[in-house]
Amino acid sequence: EMLRSLVGSEMCIRDRYPLTPKSALVMTQMVELNFPLLIENLVYISKKHYFCSVLEIYSMVGFIKFKEKLLPEGCFSIHQARLYFPTFDRNNLTRWTKKGLLFRLRQEWYAFPELLQRPDFARYIAGRIYRPSYISLHTALSIYGLIPEAVSSITSVSTLKTARFENAFGQYTYQNVKPELFFGYKPVMLTVNTAIINAPKQAWMLAHPEKALLDLLYLYPFYNSEEEIEQLRLDDDYMTGELNLGRLSEYQQKIGNKALDARVKILLKIYDL
Repeated sequence: EMLRSLVGSEMCIRDRYPLTPKSALVMTQMVELNFPLLIENLVYISKKHYFCSVLEIYSMVGFIKFKEKLLPEGCFSIHQARLYFPTFDRNNLTRWTKKGLLFRLRQEWYAFPELLQRPDFARYIAGRIYRPSYISLHTALSIYGLIPEAVSSITSVSTLKTARFENAFGQYTYQNVKPELFFGYKPVMLTVNTAIINAPKQAWMLAHPEKALLDLLYLYPFYNSEEEIEQLRLDDDYMTGELNLGRLSEYQQKIGNKALDARVKILLKIYDL
C-alpha cells in the first residue's frame, strides 16, 4: 500500500531537495517517517520521480526503530542490541556504519554520530568499551589541572590486558594493573548539556588526583629521579594547596610497592611536602 500511494503521488519538495539522480526527497509521506535518511538511496524512475527500493525502506524504518531504543544507551554492543531485538541481523551494523549512520568504536561496539557534539561523551565511552576501567594517568592529571599539556589520548587503567583503540571520538589507551590495585576512583556524572533526552543517568569513572599520580609513578618506572619527575611540570599551587596528602599516603600503603615508595619520596621532596 505504501508503495502504491508513493508511486501515485507527484508531490516533490523541490526547493530543499533538488531533483538529481542521487539527492532528492520525493514524497511528503517520507517526511512523516523520517525518510530524508533515504535521500542517498533513491532510484531514478523518470524526470519527475525518484524512488527507494523496498529493501531500503524496510532497512531505514528498522534503523529508526533501532535508534529510538539504543540512543539512550549512549554507546552499545551487539549483545545489547539483541536484548531489544532478539532476531537482529548484525550485518545491519556494517551497512549502517558504511552509510555514516553509526560509528564503530571497537569490535562489536558502536555509537551514533550525534554524540560527537557532546563534550564529555569521549570520556564516557572510555569506560564503556573496555571494562572494568577508569580514566587515570596523564588524562586525569590534565583534567585536574595538575599538568599543563592537553592530552590527545584518553588514558585509563584496567584489570584487562594493555590495549589501544582509535575511533571517531579519539584515541584510547589502557594500562593493566592487578585487581588489588584497581581502586581510588570516583563516578563523574555527564553534565546536563551532554545528557540524552529520556536517558538514564550516566557517569564515567575518574581516578582521584592522588591515585592518578600513584598510577603514573607505578606504571612508568622511568619517573625515578628529580629530573624526570620535574619534567611532568606538576602545578605548584595544586601540589601544595589541594593535593590530599592523607589520601596519597593511604593509597601508597595499600599499593605496598618499595619502588613506588622511593619515587613518591622524591616527589614529596621536590614540592617540599
